[in-house]
Amino acid sequence: MAVRIAVIGAGAVGGYVGGGLAAAGHDVVLIDPWPAHIEAMRASGLHLSGMTPQETRTVQVRAMHLTEVQSLAKQAPIDYAVIAVKSYDTEWAAAMMLQYLSPTGTLVSLQNCVNEERIAAVAGWGRVMGVVVTGGIAVDLYEPGHIRRNMAKNPAITALYVGEPNGRITSRVRELASMLRDVDRAAETDNLWGERWTKLCVNGMRNGVSAATGMGGNERDSHDAVRRVCIRLGAESVRVGQALGYKLGKIGALDPDVLLHANENDPAALAEIERLMLQGTSGEARSDLQRPSMAQDIAKGRRTEIEFMNGYIAVQGASVDVPAPTHARLTEVVKRVERGELEPRPANVLWN
Repeated sequence: MAVRIAVIGAGAVGGYVGGGLAAAGHDVVLIDPWPAHIEAMRASGLHLSGMTPQETRTVQVRAMHLTEVQSLAKQAPIDYAVIAVKSYDTEWAAAMMLQYLSPTGTLVSLQNCVNEERIAAVAGWGRVMGVVVTGGIAVDLYEPGHIRRNMAKNPAITALYVGEPNGRITSRVRELASMLRDVDRAAETDNLWGERWTKLCVNGMRNGVSAATGMGGNERDSHDAVRRVCIRLGAESVRVGQALGYKLGKIGALDPDVLLHANENDPAALAEIERLMLQGTSGEARSDLQRPSMAQDIAKGRRTEIEFMNGYIAVQGASVDVPAPTHARLTEVVKRVERGELEPRPANVLWN
């Protein structure tokens, strides 16, 4: 029988990955709580677009509203339930999908932040896998049924890492990675936790800053003072990750050790980091429309994941006596923006 996949949370990332799998002929159902989005996909398919005309296509998908999930009980069980909801919705999404899994079925975190432990608390470690979406994919759900990729596909960059919490390369890791290669470049990893923290470093130096300032990716990285704040955030998160014992990869295009030196006033290191950050703002690399997910949340009036991202880095740093004060302060600022006490603007992160 064909492998059955359910994506719970068919927003930007979940919808993009699920739509790509459906386009390749895989048995996929997309589940989401936004009625207009479900109705649009049912009526007209899922419209996917990107940085090139070749990426524009409409995919016919099976779409299911959250209130209809119980109908899965009348269907063949799910082999991979891909969780792509916000971090704060992890536990209930895992509990809801667990009951529809096959006997060997797996819950897969396709999320920002570190959520495998939350899923394991619901389902047990044997039923948990992770897929790390690297900085090579930047997408937004800009209207119902329409998802746009705002960074160029790069065949040299692995966009999706698939791994087990225990580091073993199992048959299910190989199977899921093979299917995800129909979406973008995907690879098996024996370093899920290191890849998770590496992506957390990427998000930690970008998402909250864009949420606090209202800046898109290109505008943020082009602003001299704001860019230095991003560098400070990146260095703090690298130090915490190293103290926790994680094996880190490149933070996007940035070498983690060079990033540390850049934050320590090494002129050559700073020049190299800033060169790479500015290089990433070219129109060929990243669209001016690109907004990190947290900035999209602010624009849509939704709750952010700030406490699961920058706040989590600060808490984890405190647990190993490695302060991350910039992350702690940014968490406070974004919460104030989220509550409407502050308007998003660059001054929100320019503390000294």
